[in-house]
Parts: sequence; C-alpha cells; structure tokens
Amino acid sequence: MYTVELVTKNEFSFLELRNKDKTSLARICLEEGGRLQELKFKNIFLIKEPPNLDYKVSYASSILFPFVSRVQAGKYSFQGKDYQLDCNQADENALHGLVYNKNFKLIEKQENTHNCSVTIGYKETKKSKGFPFMYEIYITYILTNKQISLSVQIKNTDTKSYPFTLGWHPYFISDNLSKSSLSFKSDKKITFDENLITKEIVYSKSPEIFKIEDKQLDDCFILNANNIGFTTPSYQIEITTDLEDNYLQIYTPPGFSLIAIEPMTGISNSFNNKIGLQVLEPNASYSLTWKIKLIN
Repeated sequence: MYTVELVTKNEFSFLELRNKDKTSLARICLEEGGRLQELKFKNIFLIKEPPNLDYKVSYASSILFPFVSRVQAGKYSFQGKDYQLDCNQADENALHGLVYNKNFKLIEKQENTHNCSVTIGYKETKKSKGFPFMYEIYITYILTNKQISLSVQIKNTDTKSYPFTLGWHPYFISDNLSKSSLSFKSDKKITFDENLITKEIVYSKSPEIFKIEDKQLDDCFILNANNIGFTTPSYQIEITTDLEDNYLQIYTPPGFSLIAIEPMTGISNSFNNKIGLQVLEPNASYSLTWKIKLIN
C-alpha cells in the first residue's frame, strides 16, 4: 500500500509519498513552491537536498513560471505595455519565475495499492507590479515503484491574457558525475552572453552519448525528441514529457556532484526574444506532464 503523510520539520511542511517499506519515496515542500525535495526508487536516491547549497541559490526542483531562466534586467513588453520585474539575481536579471517560494496547499490525495498521488495548488491573489495578472497553478505528483510523474496545470483567472513559459529545475545526484552521461537528440544550441542572456540559436549536433566528464555546464539545447536519458554508475533514468516542442537546460554547480537537468517550454529571455513564448487567454488553461522513470 502506498501512503501520503504530512510531515513538519524546521517550520516547513512536507508531503511524503512512499510505498510500504519506504524504498520508493518522494518528499514535497509546500512552502517552497511545491518542489520535489527528495526522490528515491529502490532505496537509490536520485534527488536529495545537498548540504551547503541553499535553496535560495540553487532553486533545486523549483517549478519555473511564468518565465524560465532569466528576463534581462527584468524588463519586457507585452501588448504595447512595458513591465519591470523584480531582479532577484544580484539586481541584474529576473530569475526563475515567481512561484518558487509560494506556499502551496494540499488539494487532494489518493492512496492505492500500486501508487499514491497528491494535488497541490497556489492561487495568486495579489497582482505584482512586474506581472500584474491573476493565475492559479496546480501540481499533481504520482509515485509508483520506479516512476514519478509531475503534471502542472496553469489557469488564467484574469480578465487579460498574459505571456508565459514553464519549466522545472531538478538536480540529480551522482556518486561519480565525471563518469555519468546524458542522452538526448538536438542539433541546435542556444548561445549566451556573459550574463546568460540568449544571444542566438546555432547549429550544433549533440553526440548520442553526452559525456559529462570534467565539463562545467550551463548550456541550453532545442530538443528534437521528448525524452532525455541520464546514466550514472548507480542508476539510469529517463525523463519524458507529453510536449512536442521542448528545450533543455543543463547546469553543473561547481564543487557538487550534482547536475540540473531542466526541461522547459522556452529559454532565457523568452519574454523578449519570444522563443517558446506562449500567451494564455482569460479563462484558458495550459497543462503538461513530466515523468522520471528508473530504468535500472
């Protein structure tokens, strides 16, 4: 039997989804944007809160909405109006959206023989200066023996349309990152300036096996398929989505045996360059699903 338990620790509230013997477990932090703080299958940790890497710096497993990555100087225009977002990256750029620190509420939970699930939600009730629009966001996590799915639904509860991109920022651990590798299909890469703002799209065919070795990565790719593989000496996983148009950001923080594998619907500065940018009309909804599956 799979169960869901509410756990409180250090004034934070967590939902723990787990099987009977706790060999498969997902821990979700409600106060930090409903992020997936821990994930393990068959007693192997894929995601685990790293020591000495503050969430305010890492944004580990945060949901990125209404924009992914960066908005240059926090400035953008939409439908003839200019907006200024708060610049939460060293007062230089707006970074990783607006919901990473929101307090999500439990909407529903289900406990079954072969899986369990929770749906959590956040309703924006105050229009911010930089994004003066009303929205609701719901996240449903479903845990099985060797898979977790994360479904996100956005609802426009405003009377006006607004722009958006959507992404996810999970970090995966490896007992030997230099001997780990990625697999994905791409023949286009994004080039950045010194502030990681998009410059242009260039042709760059990725190898079938992308070896991490000693690379310090902060790279973005346009994907030709909706699956990403990650292989470490301890485990192999596949990350999939139900979208056709996908972007991938990969990042290795210096000094940690971690890699951020970030599926996104847009790229850095999408609010200005329009790459991957979508518009959500009043009363409309948008949804997508990401899945992580343990292969071995």
